[in-house]
Amino acid sequence: MTAIKHALQRDIFTPNDERLLSIVNVCKAGKKKRNCFLCATVTTERPVQVNVVKVKKSDKGDFYKRQTAWALRDLAVVDAKDAVKENPEFDLHFDKVYKWVASSTVEKNTFISCIWKLNQRYLRKKIDFINVSSQLLEELPKVAEESVPSGENQSVAGGDEEAVDEYQELNAREEQDIEIMMEGCEYAISNAEAFAEKLSRELQVLDGANIQSIMASEKQVNILMKLLDEALKEVDQIEMKLSSYEEMLQSVKEQMDQISESNHLIHLSNTNNVKLLSEIEFLVNHMDLAKGHIKALQEGDLTSSRGIEACTNAADALLQCMNVALRPGHDMLHAVKEQQQRFSDLREQFARRLASHLNSVFVQQGHDQSSTLAQHSVELTLPNHHPFHRDLLRYAKLMEWLKNTDYGKYEGLTKNYMDYLSRLYEREIKDFFEVAKIKMTGTTKEGKKFGLHGSSGKLTGSTSSLNKLSVQSSGSRRSQSSSLLDMGNMSASDLDVADRTKFDKIFERVLSELEPLCLAEQDFISKFFKLQQHQSVPGTTTNEAEEMDGGTSCRSYASGGPQTISSEKDMIRQMMTKIFRCIEPELNNLIALGDKIDSFNSLYMLVKMSHHVWTAQNVDPASFLSTTLGNVLVTVKRNFDKCISNQMKQMDEVKISKKSKVGILPFVAEFEEFAGLAESIFKNAERRGDLDKAYIKLIRAVFVSVEKVANESQKTPRDVVMMENFHRIFATLSRLKISCLESEKKEAKQKYTDHLQSYVIYSLGQPLEKLNHFFEGVEARVAQGIREEEVSYQLAFNKQELRKVIKEYPGKEVKKGLDNLYKKVDKHLCEEENLLQVVWHSMQDEFIRQYKHFEGLIARCYPGSGITMEFTIQDILDYCSSIAQSH
Repeated sequence: MTAIKHALQRDIFTPNDERLLSIVNVCKAGKKKRNCFLCATVTTERPVQVNVVKVKKSDKGDFYKRQTAWALRDLAVVDAKDAVKENPEFDLHFDKVYKWVASSTVEKNTFISCIWKLNQRYLRKKIDFINVSSQLLEELPKVAEESVPSGENQSVAGGDEEAVDEYQELNAREEQDIEIMMEGCEYAISNAEAFAEKLSRELQVLDGANIQSIMASEKQVNILMKLLDEALKEVDQIEMKLSSYEEMLQSVKEQMDQISESNHLIHLSNTNNVKLLSEIEFLVNHMDLAKGHIKALQEGDLTSSRGIEACTNAADALLQCMNVALRPGHDMLHAVKEQQQRFSDLREQFARRLASHLNSVFVQQGHDQSSTLAQHSVELTLPNHHPFHRDLLRYAKLMEWLKNTDYGKYEGLTKNYMDYLSRLYEREIKDFFEVAKIKMTGTTKEGKKFGLHGSSGKLTGSTSSLNKLSVQSSGSRRSQSSSLLDMGNMSASDLDVADRTKFDKIFERVLSELEPLCLAEQDFISKFFKLQQHQSVPGTTTNEAEEMDGGTSCRSYASGGPQTISSEKDMIRQMMTKIFRCIEPELNNLIALGDKIDSFNSLYMLVKMSHHVWTAQNVDPASFLSTTLGNVLVTVKRNFDKCISNQMKQMDEVKISKKSKVGILPFVAEFEEFAGLAESIFKNAERRGDLDKAYIKLIRAVFVSVEKVANESQKTPRDVVMMENFHRIFATLSRLKISCLESEKKEAKQKYTDHLQSYVIYSLGQPLEKLNHFFEGVEARVAQGIREEEVSYQLAFNKQELRKVIKEYPGKEVKKGLDNLYKKVDKHLCEEENLLQVVWHSMQDEFIRQYKHFEGLIARCYPGSGITMEFTIQDILDYCSSIAQSH
C-alpha cells in the first residue's frame, strides 16, 4: 500500500500541488468487483482546500488516472454501517449517496479517522459521523496542536504520522537563513565536515553569550524586586484610606436610602391623585348635562325652529351622556347611578312630550289637508303635501333620537302616522279618480252608463259597480258584428281619434300625478323616519308584504320590532303599502272603465303604463311605486291580450250575406284601423315586442278567415274575395311599413296577384268560348303527335270548320261579349277598393295574349290558307277603351 501511495503522490497529486494524506482500496457495493482508490488530499497553497479523490487504474496500461473529485465541504454524512462489529462497508453522502466496500476494515477506519481530523482542522463544520466507533473520533493530540502554527501551510496536525516523518517542508524564513549562511561559506558544498565544524563553533559562542547575558541581568532583577516591595507598601496605605472613606459613606448611604423611600411614597401619592383627578374629570366632562339642555328637554318649544334646534341639541347631548363608555368600577359609584337614573327620567319625559306633539301635528295635518279637497275636486290634480313634509322634516333628527333611545314610542308614532295619512290619502285619491272617470266618460249623464253618479256637486263613485267592470267588460266588449269599435249603446261613429286622444291624456295625467306623489311620500318617510333606501336586485322583492292588508301590515310592524322586518327597505315598502293601499284598486277600476268604454284604450294604457313602470324601476326596482305599477301593468297587458283574442274570435264567427256581394271584409278593415292606431300609439314605445306578437297572431287569423269566407261565398267569386281583401291587406302593410310583417306583406301581394290572374283567365274564357274550345282541340291533336301542318286535314279541325267558328265572332259580337264581361266584373267588384280598371286592364292584356296565341296557331297549323280573325288587336284596344268610357 505504501508503494501505491508514493506512486499516486508522484504521478497524480504532486503535479496538482496536492498532498496525499490517506488512501483506501474500495469497490462499489453490489456491483462487479472493479477496484479503485479513495484518496484524502490537501492543497499546498493557501487557502487550503481538502478533497476526496477517486482514482482508478487505466484499462490500457498499469498507470493510474484521476476519475472524480469531491470537495470535503460538500460531504454531509459518513456512515460506517456498524460501530461495534467489523464491517468493510461504508457510505459517503455528497450530492447523492455513494456506497463503498473497503478491502479491509483497518483501511476503512484509518480513512474515516483521517476525514474526521481534516474536518476538525480545516472545515469546522458538522459532518455527521454515524455508526462510527468513538475511539476513531478522538481529538487531535496536543503535540500536533503545538507543532503546527496557525495560518501556516503545514501538514495536518494529528494526521498520518508516516507522512510527517517522511517529509518536513521548510518555511520561507528558514530557507532564506540557510541560503545566507551558505553564501558566507563558499566551501559548504565541497567540504561539508568543515562547514559543520564551523557551525558547531558558532553555536558554542552563542551559548556563552547567552550565559553572560543572563548573569548580567541578575543585578537589575534585584533592583526591580526592591521597587516592587515599595509599591506594595504604597498599595497597603491606599487600601487603609479607602476603608476609612467607605465607613464614612456608609452612613450617608443609609440616609439616602431613607430619602429615596420617602420620594417613592410621595411619587405614588401624586400618581394616585392624578389618576383620581382624571377619573373625576372624565365623569364630570362626560356625564354632566348643561342646565340649558335640561331646560330644553323639559320645557323647550317644539313648534318654533329655534326651539326644535335647542331640543335637538339637548337630546343629542343627553344621548351622548347616556351612551358614554364607563370605565371599570364607575357603575358601582352611587353618584354615577343617580346621574344615570336622572338621565333616564329626562329621556322618558322628553320622549313622551315629543311623541304627543308629533301625534298632534299628524292630526292637524289631516284636518288642514281636508279643507283643500274641494278646491282640487273639480281639477284633475292631487293636493301637494310638500309644505307638510317640509314642516315635519324639522323633527327628523329628533325622530332619529327617538328611534335610538325609545323604539316603542318611535314605533307608535310610525303606526299613528300611517293611520292618519292612509285615511287622508284615501279621500284625496278616491276623489281624484272620480274626477278622472267623469272626464273620461264626458258628462255625468253619460257617466251613469258606466256606474258613476254625482250628487250636490261632489263626486262619489259606485265602488261596487266599478269593481264589477272587469267581470262585465268581457261580456260588454265590442259586439261580434262588423265593427270592433261598436260596444254597448255606442257606435263606431261616436268614437273617433279625438275621444281616444282625450282618454290617453287623462290616463297619462293620472299616472303623472300619482308618480310624484308616491315618490315624494317615500322620500319623506325615508328621511323623517330615518330609514335607508337600499338599491335592491330586481327579482328579490317579496309580494307577501305588499299584498297584506293595512291592518295586518301595521300589526306586524308594531309588534315585531326590528327583528321581524328583514330590512329598513322592507319597512318603507310596508308603510307605503298601508298609506297608499287604495291606489292599486282605484287604478284597476279606472283601467276597467277605460276598457269598457273602448277596448282599443288598452293600447294607450299598455304604452303609458309600461313607460311609467320602466321609469320607476330605474329609480328603485323594489319600491312601492314600481311594484304597484308593475301589478297594474299585468292587468293592462291581460286586457290587451283579451282585446286581441276578441278580434280573433269575431273573425271566426263572422257571417257573410248570401244575397249581396262580399267586398272588403269587416275584419280586414278593422285590422287596418287597429294597425294604424297601434303604430301611432306604439311609436318609440318600450313594449313594442308585445305589439309585434299581437300583429303576428292577428294577421295569420285574418289570412285564414279571408280564405274561409272566400270558400263559403256564393254571390261573389272566390278569386274576387281573395283578390280584393289581400290587395287591401298588402296596401295597409305597405303604407304602415311594419317590420315584423314583411313576410306577410309579400305573401299578401303574392295572393293578390295569383287570384287576379286566376279571375282574369277564368272570366275571359266565356266571350270566345267556341273559339277557345276549337283551339284547345287543335293543341290536343298536336300533343298526341300530329304535325301542326297536318292538323288541317283532320275532319273536325279543317279549314272550313275554322272559318265557320271565326264567323261566329265578328267584331260586333266580340265587342258585345266584352261589354257583357265588363258589366259582370263590375257587379263582382266592390266600389271601395276601386280595382275595376286594374282588372279590366289585366283582362285586355290577357285577351290580346290569347289573340296572338290563336293567330300563331292559325299560321302554324293552317299555313297559306289566308284565314284571319274578323277583328284585330287595335279593334280589341278600341273596344276595351270605349266600353270603359261608356261605363
